[in-house]
Amino acid sequence: MNWKNVILVGAVSLLPISIMAQANILNAKKPQDIGKKTANQLAMDDDVPLDYGYVDDRDILWSKTIWEVIDLDERVNFPLYYPTDTIDIGADRRSLYDVFLKNIKNGKLTDVYVDSYFTEKRKFEDLKATLTRIDTTDLGYEQINAGEQLSPEYVNRRDITAADIEEYRIKGIWYFDKRQGELKYRLLGIAPVAPDVNFVDDESMNAADNKVELFWVWFPSARKILHESKVFNQRNSAQPISYDMLLNARRFNATIYREDNVHGDREINDYIADNALFQLLESNRIKEAIRDREQDMWAY
Repeated sequence: MNWKNVILVGAVSLLPISIMAQANILNAKKPQDIGKKTANQLAMDDDVPLDYGYVDDRDILWSKTIWEVIDLDERVNFPLYYPTDTIDIGADRRSLYDVFLKNIKNGKLTDVYVDSYFTEKRKFEDLKATLTRIDTTDLGYEQINAGEQLSPEYVNRRDITAADIEEYRIKGIWYFDKRQGELKYRLLGIAPVAPDVNFVDDESMNAADNKVELFWVWFPSARKILHESKVFNQRNSAQPISYDMLLNARRFNATIYREDNVHGDREINDYIADNALFQLLESNRIKEAIRDREQDMWAY
């Protein structure tokens, strides 16, 4: 064993990870140059998300639409959740919720909807009631009743932040492409889920009943934005991956909670109530039925 190599690898692994992940760190002459690309890098930069291939409707032999939940308490899903505190971290690292919210505010992300059927659009002004709660204290009401101007210190503002996001819900379609001869998956939409902003700090509320879908994003139109936003790569911080790659490659763990069915796409907990074990078994049954479909296509 070459101990010099071991010591070298160990020394490199102890370097600040946030510094190693930033662009142009080795060519920067000043700290302000870190993260800024040179003119040659910008000229050579043609990094765009890989386009989906065209799929004709006649090539789809079978398909099924499913809804899944991504629990952010699971370690494998941490890249979608962190970082929650952005004070002491570079601007190149943001959580998925912060990426969505920033681009909704600046108008780059416009395909934002109320639910997973993408029929009613929402703008940032329409989402304020879902994302922000403003309360006036008793002393503030006393000022108003006395005819005085309300002081800012008597107004409490509570915003939904990245730390409040508990899960993501996604909608996608599994389909069998007869031209390619394989079962494929296409992600259609994603929604952050957090406690209701009106009861976010109320411990008397049942946590399971207090979750709401903040908004649904049409995923294909958000791919360019997600491609430009990088996720921390634990195996190699010099090669971060994008949110677009992470989600398209399904590098997360999710549980099916709904499928398209004759009962109006009802959820699993609507017909299996108050039994978490049986709900999980039903989710696995749906997953195995989709997997078996590809094998059945080749059975004669």
